Amino acid sequence: MDYQQQAIDFAIKHGVTLKVGKPTYGKHFPDDKQSRYIFRCTLERNGVEYSFNFGQSLASGNTEPTMYDVLTCLEKYDHPTFEDFCGEFGYDTDSRSAEKTYDAVRTEYEAVVVLFGDVMDELREIQ
Repeated sequence: MDYQQQAIDFAIKHGVTLKVGKPTYGKHFPDDKQSRYIFRCTLERNGVEYSFNFGQSLASGNTEPTMYDVLTCLEKYDHPTFEDFCGEFGYDTDSRSAEKTYDAVRTEYEAVVVLFGDVMDELREIQ
């Protein structure tokens, strides 16, 4: 199956819409060496919205992110403790930067659960 179509089919089936704002240009991640286009995206489902910044890949330039791009980049797995998160992703548990990243990942995961908790298994299948 075409991976883009898989995301579109999911969105249609579950009434998901994606709004993409005009991009800014800058460093998206704390360790970025190069600037990239950053889009303000909003996912909406069942009257609930989640808005976030999406840092486009350097290779994609100013191309708007697709439904596939956005859905596959969402955090779909729970990392219940900071120590678990650090162990899984190789961060130092004494790092304030790692703790800030963990907090952002937890915030995103919680928003994804609100939007997609009832269809999380299907969301995880989009690859």
